[in-house]
Amino acid sequence: MMARKIGYRWHLRRLMADKDMYATTDLRPLLAERGMMLSRAHVYRLVTKTPERLSLVTLAALCDILGCQPGDLIEVAGKPAAGKPAPSPPAQRPRPVRARVVPGPGAR
Repeated sequence: MMARKIGYRWHLRRLMADKDMYATTDLRPLLAERGMMLSRAHVYRLVTKTPERLSLVTLAALCDILGCQPGDLIEVAGKPAAGKPAPSPPAQRPRPVRARVVPGPGAR
């Protein structure tokens, strides 16, 4: 039996923008108020990338800050939202072609 791949989308940046928070530095003190002492780099990655792992404490703090539920932050890909069709899978990026170096004129 083949393992089923599960995908998800991370909506932290969009939810922050809904609250007029556009810089990752806006989030760090709000997390600290809730006992989450995260480095600048960690908060930056949390906002700009899709996390592979996330503690429930961090998730709860983000939900408290943004006034949302976990399902607002994490959307399971392929699961249609109420009244919305399932999103199409992301397009596969083409693979780069290996460069071949050819000596030019006058090369030894």
